[in-house]
Amino acid sequence: MSIRVLAIGGSLRQGSYNNLLLKQAQRQAPQGVSIEIADLSDVPLYNGDVQAQGFPASVLRIAEQAAQADAFLIATPEYNYSIPGVLKNAIDWLSRVPGAPFQGKPAAIASASMGGMGGSRAQYHLRQVLVFLDVHPLNKPELFISAAHDKFAADGELTDAASREGLDGLLTALVAHTRRLRASDAVAEAA
Repeated sequence: MSIRVLAIGGSLRQGSYNNLLLKQAQRQAPQGVSIEIADLSDVPLYNGDVQAQGFPASVLRIAEQAAQADAFLIATPEYNYSIPGVLKNAIDWLSRVPGAPFQGKPAAIASASMGGMGGSRAQYHLRQVLVFLDVHPLNKPELFISAAHDKFAADGELTDAASREGLDGLLTALVAHTRRLRASDAVAEAA
């Protein structure tokens, strides 16, 4: 059974360590798993007046990707002890799209940071947001890559063996979590 993962990065910076981490996840994806990276660069700031006129094309594009995804992989930097505005803004837009594209789906969270805590505080705030959206975040393993500037090569490759192993573990756990939720949903539908 193949699994489609939508990866969402919390930074717009081209050389973002979190975006590099998502590209690394594409390279390390387990067999049968495809990872597509969402582009948040043209998502406008959420505005109810804009929504009333119709959802922007950029929001509808990502909503379609989210609807087709079986699971999510979110890599977020930590800005001022929390998640970046660009990530929260995208989530706010998607939470208003009819059909609730996040609802009931599993998600894994990772972060890469130059700091010593590896983005842990941002991850905990993101978990609160995901719970409200009825997303099923993976609890373990957790992946915090600290001192990220020392762990990626100039070409974007994640060179730190422990971090690569941690990413493998996270992806493997996300696949198992997705399969468990699918099986549970199938049982519930059959009942």
